[in-house]
Amino acid sequence: MTTIVDKARNDMTAFEEMESAVRSYSRGWPVVFEKAKGYKLWDKDGNEYIDFFAGAGALNYGHNPSEMQKVMIDYIQNDGVIHSLDMATTPRKKFLESFNEVILKPRNMDYKVMFPGPTGTNTVESALKIARKVTGRDTVIGFTNAFHGMTIGSLSVTGNSFKRSGAGIPLNHAVSMPFDQYVDEQDSIAYIERFLEDSGSGVALPAAFILETVQGEGGINAARLEWVKKIEEICRKWDILLIIDDVQAGCGRTGTFFSFEEAGINPDIICLSKSIGGVGLPMAITLIKPEVDQWGPGEHNGTFRGNNLAFLAATEALNNWKTESFSQNIKKMSSLFQERMKRTVEKFPQLNADLRGRGLMLGIGVHVDGLAGEICAEAFSRGLILETSGAKDEVVKFLPPLIIDEDGIKKGMDILEESIQAALEK
Repeated sequence: MTTIVDKARNDMTAFEEMESAVRSYSRGWPVVFEKAKGYKLWDKDGNEYIDFFAGAGALNYGHNPSEMQKVMIDYIQNDGVIHSLDMATTPRKKFLESFNEVILKPRNMDYKVMFPGPTGTNTVESALKIARKVTGRDTVIGFTNAFHGMTIGSLSVTGNSFKRSGAGIPLNHAVSMPFDQYVDEQDSIAYIERFLEDSGSGVALPAAFILETVQGEGGINAARLEWVKKIEEICRKWDILLIIDDVQAGCGRTGTFFSFEEAGINPDIICLSKSIGGVGLPMAITLIKPEVDQWGPGEHNGTFRGNNLAFLAATEALNNWKTESFSQNIKKMSSLFQERMKRTVEKFPQLNADLRGRGLMLGIGVHVDGLAGEICAEAFSRGLILETSGAKDEVVKFLPPLIIDEDGIKKGMDILEESIQAALEK
């Protein structure tokens, strides 16, 4: 007799036999997904899953938003240009104009928009390159537990040793400094300033600092806003460029469009990808202060920097930001989420847990070795998609689509509590 487990195993045969060993998510979630809408997915057998993953933050507006579907379908049916490198197209023009009117102008932000290629690591690489070109310096300061991408430059400012080792070569011209509260009760700002001031520190004056205000892959570590502000002050004092990597924390994930807005800072370069494309299509932009935009034509390029379907969806997504209601709802759902997380942690003191994050970029740090992974596995078997993060995969990470409602939060957290109980009873 063929069981459900046997059937699922058979469905995965093609992936197991033909795909590289590097595959990861299909190992933890061993089903074939077939349909998605809003904050839910369904596998080929019709089983429903609540999504607390959102494409690793690429689906802030949920799966298959109807208004984005419509503009893309209409465009395809009218033989619109799909691939265009950096040629001028109607969707590119509309995105640039809308982004300026809806996002930049209301925030009094003056930036040039660069399309560096379609992924997060593309925007980070472009940011590192232009910072070095403009300043004439080669060192970039990153932070402990940072994650900035999987290409060589991005890996050099990434903290995770497993990811870094995949480069296979020394990762040079980068220095890691302690993130906010990396060591309890120690002032990392004073430490950083001392390194810059001391000619014997071994740290050359850097071209730039690159910073995630909330570290996603690093463990949902949210920097205090006053700490972020002090990092900017250091940059201004020493004539160092400030790069904010908002690839995962941006596009509303923390409640405001940019994760740094509440800190009141003015970065020199901003990296955006993931949800900037609205519907999950590959897209990235690098925002560069006009005085920093010193590229020669074609000095940084990429074949897929002209994804017109993504431009269409991205422009449609910006409609969410024409009023304050979308942002206010994110903050409301965040409060509900955090209230429920607090109750869950109090209910299970065995987790020895702490709460992390901002907005709808949240996590529960589980200080029992291996338990966070077991909880996520139990959750998946019950219809909830979660992943871990942190240097030891010790954090149960919550990245639901920003359009999630109270019912979705309740059902998801109910499943989480059942999963915690099951994991503790093993």
